[in-house]
Amino acid sequence: MHTVVVGTSGVTASDVLAVARGGARVELSGEAVSALAAARGIVDALAAKPEPVYGVSTGFGALATRHISPELRAQLQRNIVRSHAAGMGPRVEREVVRALMFLRLKTVCSGRTGVRPEVAQTMADVLNAGITPVVHEYGSLGCSGDLAPLSHCALTLMGEGDAEGPDGVVRPAGELLAEHGIAPVELREKEGLALLNGTDGMLGMLVMALADLGMLYKSADITAALSLEALLGTDRVLAPELHAIRPHPGQGASAANMLAVLEGSELTGHHQDDAPRVQDAYSVRCAPQVAGAGRDTMAHARLVAERELASAVDNPVVLPDGRVESNGNFHGAPVAYVLDFLAIAVADLASIAERRTDRLLDKNRSHGLPPFLADDAGVDSGLMIAQYTQAALVSELKRLAVPASADSIPSSAMQEDHVSMGWSAARKLRTAVDNLTRVLAVELYAASRAVELREGLRPAPATLAAITAVRKAGVEGPGPDRFLAPDLAAADVFVREGRLVEAVEAVTGPLR
Repeated sequence: MHTVVVGTSGVTASDVLAVARGGARVELSGEAVSALAAARGIVDALAAKPEPVYGVSTGFGALATRHISPELRAQLQRNIVRSHAAGMGPRVEREVVRALMFLRLKTVCSGRTGVRPEVAQTMADVLNAGITPVVHEYGSLGCSGDLAPLSHCALTLMGEGDAEGPDGVVRPAGELLAEHGIAPVELREKEGLALLNGTDGMLGMLVMALADLGMLYKSADITAALSLEALLGTDRVLAPELHAIRPHPGQGASAANMLAVLEGSELTGHHQDDAPRVQDAYSVRCAPQVAGAGRDTMAHARLVAERELASAVDNPVVLPDGRVESNGNFHGAPVAYVLDFLAIAVADLASIAERRTDRLLDKNRSHGLPPFLADDAGVDSGLMIAQYTQAALVSELKRLAVPASADSIPSSAMQEDHVSMGWSAARKLRTAVDNLTRVLAVELYAASRAVELREGLRPAPATLAAITAVRKAGVEGPGPDRFLAPDLAAADVFVREGRLVEAVEAVTGPLR
């Protein structure tokens, strides 16, 4: 099994995906263990002094003015975890919780939090045992970080609350730890606070969304190319020299992808045939511009994610010179903004795909295709309601594009009076990515049927490979009306698992 070694300088997106989705094992580097011990020595020295230090010998948030005596500090750390583990609603997905735990471990191993090495090792042990704390949908305002979600994870380290075992069964966390020979941690000064004061949940969801969208944007270039073929459009608008004079990198990449997919097609270039057109509609002609803008948005989001993956997010932090200082680095604004930005790009990509699908079904705009791609229009309704479903998904995506980060609601007796709502931005982006997959599946379903109805003209080798592969996956082609939901579900799985991209890249080579 793949092993990810966590050091002091952060982790990569591929590390997060390996642990969250691939079940990779986690190990602490020797450098990290040394840094943990050194920082802990500083915290212990401060704890022994009579002067109060936030997070070490004081209360938290609006209660930070109270100095806590030594005999109550262990109880203080336990209490912050128990009281903050106050989430409600449905359980969060296993991969999100694993990313959340791993990214918190990343910050702990930076040597900037003052957590003991044995606590960090227990975090790794829990991940390696496949134990996943029960974390709930609601409870994070994104500042100070993802408090409630992280608190539920910390509760598991203490042997309290509920967790899911490697068999998928939810049981008391103490039982699961005992079965795997893991001793519950007994938290000391600052450790409770350090385990729950970060942007780890929203960052983990950003990393996974970027991985999914990288595949979906390639899929969108493929379905757009299929629709262009089905509509007898021109590929001349994809010429590299046209995109070179507006040098947005994402636009150039999307145009190059579409051109590669369409190479060798007999269906393109017929826009001057029986019903001459000067230009194709925007949804066809401007596909690279819209998908390209989304690609550039992803590039910015990746930059933010990379910076956050290299960060130590905690308050207070132990600095290299030995100072322990309060700060605001836990605020989720940098991550929240790009999560919302991606939701906008996703909604627009889905919207233009839906417009192409609608054009394929309208006999007045499809340039010779039967109404709704029906076998016997009137007797058969064809794909009429498949487009309704797609339109409903797009409408939902527009609602999900409303930014969470533009909102703020004060908490902690006005001490935390401006919050990021980054967790909420991440949760709605996950729904948006799911719905985009479904929208592209419907376009694939319609466009592949439409291409097959263009008798006498051969599609490009790459699009033919896509159609052949989707038919082998159980998605049926043209014919009389049938129960449509299973076909759409199969198309969804085909796109979601990356098999559309795989089929095309077998012909074109890697797309950009």
